[in-house]
Amino acid sequence: MKNADGVWSGLSIDLWRQIATDLDLPYELQERDLAGLLAGLEDGSLDAAVAALTITSQREEQMDFTHPFHTSGLGIAVRADDTGGWFQALVRIFSPEFFKVVASLALVLLLFGFLVWFFERKKNPDQFGDGPLRGIGSGFWWSAVTMTTVGYGDKAPATLGGRLVGMVWMFGAIIIISSFTAAITSVLTLSGLESRISGPEDLAKVRVASVPSSTSAAYLEQARVHFSGYSSAMTAMSALSAGEVDAVVYDAPILRYLSGEVTEGVLRVLPGVFERQDYGIGLPAGSALREPVNRTLLEKIHSSWWNERLYRYLGVEK
Repeated sequence: MKNADGVWSGLSIDLWRQIATDLDLPYELQERDLAGLLAGLEDGSLDAAVAALTITSQREEQMDFTHPFHTSGLGIAVRADDTGGWFQALVRIFSPEFFKVVASLALVLLLFGFLVWFFERKKNPDQFGDGPLRGIGSGFWWSAVTMTTVGYGDKAPATLGGRLVGMVWMFGAIIIISSFTAAITSVLTLSGLESRISGPEDLAKVRVASVPSSTSAAYLEQARVHFSGYSSAMTAMSALSAGEVDAVVYDAPILRYLSGEVTEGVLRVLPGVFERQDYGIGLPAGSALREPVNRTLLEKIHSSWWNERLYRYLGVEK
């Protein structure tokens, strides 16, 4: 991060300063975008690239990297108020699982309707007679109104067997209705809290932003997810805050920092990460700095100082 006085700070910057101090390396910081960092390492105009620079096999062909100093993954940022609403609730309710429950309930109704017809068909023909089809249909109707406690009274068992079936069904129906009501309430509550986007599988259905030439952009291209390119994660998050896009895919630690420190709670990052990212310091191919920097880097990331840095910037410890 660049402060108002022009001084740079951040996890990788602090690490580099410690390494440079220990190795007595004079250096000058130059501000470049991601493409400029990679190009500078390839053409030799930079001696090191210090950022959330992901180590990949493609980049390793053109340059060298230090050992990883932090491992994370990609994250997804969304608006904090982006919830599914009533439409999402309806989608969740009328799902294949919902219709399976309804079908199972209909079978139970039919079973108890058949049982009450079986006991009532001879001694109570006025209500459950007139042939098996109509009789079982009357039993189905009776079991349905009994379960919902409507109790029209137009159908009622008169035999001992029928009444026993009725008692079992009345108590069983209480449990079934309570469970069904709880399930529907849970769906409505979750739909009001959950975002339309719950993971990478939902990205193809919404407007996505990322940074071109980044590993997040490479992931989206490989997954065939169309995205709008922005010059930095900050501008992408600003577009998300303004409602120009529905999600930002980028390095999870950076998104968490921006959502917590810069956007003041307007945006949030979904829990969890995907597509592992190992961050290292980039060096030109064959750089003589690789060995001494690696030794010092390993000393630093296994120290209490590094844990303090992680907690300060990311709110986590190693």
